Amino acid sequence: MLSFRAIGDASSYVQHHLEHWQLNVLTMKIGDGGFWTINLDSMLISLIAALVFCTVFRIAAVHVSAKKPNRFQCAIEMILEGVQKMVQDTFHGESRLIAPLALTIFAWVFLMNLMDLLPVDLLPSVLSFLGIGHFRAVPTSDLNITLGLAIWVFVLLVYYNLKIKGVKGLGHEMLTKPFGKWLFPLNILFRLIEDCVKPISLSLRLFGNMFAGELIFILIGLLPWYIQWTLGGVWGIFHILIILLQAFIFMMLTVVYLSMAQETH
Repeated sequence: MLSFRAIGDASSYVQHHLEHWQLNVLTMKIGDGGFWTINLDSMLISLIAALVFCTVFRIAAVHVSAKKPNRFQCAIEMILEGVQKMVQDTFHGESRLIAPLALTIFAWVFLMNLMDLLPVDLLPSVLSFLGIGHFRAVPTSDLNITLGLAIWVFVLLVYYNLKIKGVKGLGHEMLTKPFGKWLFPLNILFRLIEDCVKPISLSLRLFGNMFAGELIFILIGLLPWYIQWTLGGVWGIFHILIILLQAFIFMMLTVVYLSMAQETH
């Protein structure tokens, strides 16, 4: 197992756990850095989480039974009904995309957040035998991942604005709301700020909470093992609530933003 004694001092231990397994797609070199760098660990874990989500819900759909539902089916149905109810209460429009989108966001973000409960030294220690020197297991503590999710939410905002209001209606709204047509430069400025702040705040909120949680686990890893188990257990139980809450907030804000996109304000 890795430890700060094996790596060096405490600062080196923390820095080691905050470095990504990276690939420069321009030079095709591992850990080369630069603009064309992909965080392989974040991409790998996020894809695995997506595969787990699809597999679990596919199994539930294939083995669904109206006569004798098992506990697994009941749990999946509770999640589906809960998300559907929240979407109906929040989304003031008609779309067959919103409920599946909300479910996908909640489950995917939750599974990525869940990686934060793994011991901080587990995956780096195992993968070090394969020559991988750095590995961060929590994709949502990577701003690239959270910002990527938020950007696609922003794309959907633009799509629904154009779909519901049309180019003419959207243009009229941007030019005249909220201060009237004579102050159209100010209206455009306010609209641009509003639309840009949404994906930025959405991504930073999730990133900040998960990065802070990951950092606390790393700091706990610096302590003696008998203190680690005590503090780590207490923080882990509390962190389960944060994991659920952050997935829920990301889902709900996405639904709220898409609902706002269909309204004239």
